[in-house]
Amino acid sequence: QVQLVESGGGLVQAGGALRLSCRASGRTFSDYDMGWFRQAPGKEREFVAAISKRGGRTSYADSVKGRFTISRDNAKNTVYLQMNSLKPEDTAVYYCAASLTWDPKRTYDYWGQGTQVTVSS
Repeated sequence: QVQLVESGGGLVQAGGALRLSCRASGRTFSDYDMGWFRQAPGKEREFVAAISKRGGRTSYADSVKGRFTISRDNAKNTVYLQMNSLKPEDTAVYYCAASLTWDPKRTYDYWGQGTQVTVSS
């Protein structure tokens, strides 16, 4: 079992930045590929970004490429999502997820509870 706890969400003005963190516990963190997803009110959950076990591979949704950066620190059991140039349409609950296999947009075994990000115009 892997427990994931997100933090770092909040309210920010358009054009601003936030850094989300997701700390894992329970299993060996470096055994897992990690992903970030988001869900806006009335919409389906969507893929945002993913990073492989040792950080050598990353994947991003087209909507966030060039603005968001995913990274991880295996010594701290933590994955990050640096979000720059935020837009109102980035407003959502952001979730981190862990997967034993690299399938960045689909297959995840564990999920966090989410952290709210609100971008005002």
